[in-house]
Amino acid sequence: MLLTERQLDVLRFIRDYRRENALAPTLEEIANFFDVSKITVHEHLKHLERKGAIFRLRGKARGIQILYDPDSPEGRGMVPDAVSMPVLGQIAAGQPLEAVEDRETISLQELVPHGPDHYLLKVRGDSMIEDHICDGDYVIVERRTTARNGETVVAVIDDNEATLKRFYREKGRFRLQPANPNYPPIIRYRIQIRGVVVGVVRQVF
Repeated sequence: MLLTERQLDVLRFIRDYRRENALAPTLEEIANFFDVSKITVHEHLKHLERKGAIFRLRGKARGIQILYDPDSPEGRGMVPDAVSMPVLGQIAAGQPLEAVEDRETISLQELVPHGPDHYLLKVRGDSMIEDHICDGDYVIVERRTTARNGETVVAVIDDNEATLKRFYREKGRFRLQPANPNYPPIIRYRIQIRGVVVGVVRQVF
């Protein structure tokens, strides 16, 4: 992953702050540490997110999650081993909502897709129920910025709302299709894809 020296400095500060405090720093705390403006920090975070080094939970002052550790072997991400993945937050499967941070770690069997480009999101809502994705399930997401028609994606719409839907590209627009007839499709001319669902974990007790 190609990062500038300052981006690496910011990423390491966020990583170390989380390790020491068990939560992410705020924009103001990062700005104070580097003696720069919050606008400058915002630009660094925007570039880090675009490059896949971090994931930001919109509307959360301490919603920065580290997805890439520049000092780990072979540039691997923050996932510590093959059977443990961080839960980064919640994802709407009803009406779109802002993701909410969850500090959890789920331990999984080796048969579940895993790796530095995978993370978990907890589903809220029933709009994907006919695809057997239910309220309270955890979806395993492969971090990607593109998708094929018919794949279930984590999409950000209207700049800060994340939703889980089937993805379709249609004549210059995008259709995010629920798997529940009680919900209408979401039509947008611009969306951001944050990942593609590759598995579902359900607690049955």
